[in-house]
Amino acid sequence: MDALQSIGVFAAQTFLILFAVIAVILVIALLAAKASHKSEIQIELLHKRYKNFRHLLKAHTVTKSERKELKKKLKEERKALESKSSDGDKKIFVIDFEGDVKASAVENLREEVTAVLTLATPSDEVVVRVESPGGVVHGYGLAASQLLRIREKGIPLTVCVDKVAASGGYLMSVTANKILCAPFAIVGSIGVVAQLPNLHRLLKKHDVDYKEYTAGEFKRTVSLLGEITDKGEEKFKQQLEDTHVLFKSFVSRFRPQMNLAEVATGEYWYGEQALTKLLVDEIRTSDDYLLTLSEKHQVVKVKFEHHESFSDKLTGVLGKALKKGALSAVEELETRRFL
Repeated sequence: MDALQSIGVFAAQTFLILFAVIAVILVIALLAAKASHKSEIQIELLHKRYKNFRHLLKAHTVTKSERKELKKKLKEERKALESKSSDGDKKIFVIDFEGDVKASAVENLREEVTAVLTLATPSDEVVVRVESPGGVVHGYGLAASQLLRIREKGIPLTVCVDKVAASGGYLMSVTANKILCAPFAIVGSIGVVAQLPNLHRLLKKHDVDYKEYTAGEFKRTVSLLGEITDKGEEKFKQQLEDTHVLFKSFVSRFRPQMNLAEVATGEYWYGEQALTKLLVDEIRTSDDYLLTLSEKHQVVKVKFEHHESFSDKLTGVLGKALKKGALSAVEELETRRFL
């Protein structure tokens, strides 16, 4: 019996020691991760990447004797490039924007544009690859404003659309001096939409009162749970029309050559169709455009990366889980205006 008690005490002590050691290691790891927590701009030299593709393919398609000669030639090219000053050369800066309904990528976009503007000059060019079906008005309005910062500095701006730049995505695109579009990419959708369910009748059926207090006649025109009056609904529709007018005015400002009455109907078009309606300037993929530019110029991809620390990830798990649950559902049901 005493032997069993001794073994139990020993096991408990061992467990406590292990627990203490693990706790200390976790604390140190959390502190170290928090200390290394940072956000940064990442740079990728696309012209070098494309050259590496060519060199790799060439190295595998020549004889052994030719391979030696190729290595010698590449070495000489590298030396020549290293000794050559690139200060006066035209640089192509590339930014990718992949938009969701909330235009979440605008937080990275503003940092990327700021980084580019610290170096770019009017003799350079900025290429933005936009992929977005649209979303909230204020988010895509801010995204378009970020691209305008480039144009207002007199720096040529090109937008490439490989898959979709509709509604808010097209709002961003029109800020460019030139819009390139893949043959089957979707562009246009110059319109505004808002939608929400209304549960007022359901609540009334089950004798559930919903009270909503506002100051200002049109503080809340329509809502998820409150009664929607004819006056409130009419005002809400007018607000949608006002937003559409702003959208059309913005598009017309940068692409006056378009027949606005024909294209500002909320419809979308594929690349070839969009070209005939002057929504885009050229049918061409971003891959082909950048590869061609890389033959004569430096092509620099700029990307802002936000690195979450381990502690942020750990503490954020519960919050994200809640957001994906009931709270997120309510949030998504709230009235929003979408471009």
